[in-house]
Amino acid sequence: MKKEMRKIRTMILVVALSVSSLLTAACGTMVGAGAGAAGGAAVGAATKNDVGKSALIGAGVGALGGAIYDITR
Repeated sequence: MKKEMRKIRTMILVVALSVSSLLTAACGTMVGAGAGAAGGAAVGAATKNDVGKSALIGAGVGALGGAIYDITR
């Protein structure tokens, strides 16, 4: 009985750590995407290009930057 409980506790710990690391990475990715989209839209408006396309490109670059930052920190 004790061996089974230890196995279950270990599995719960592994799942909890995995979920918390995914949430942490997702947080930085979302912040980066939001900041990138805002910056891209601003650049698109300033250069009189397509604002929507610039926001999409900025969101992609910001999400990538946020994910890389979270992984390295």
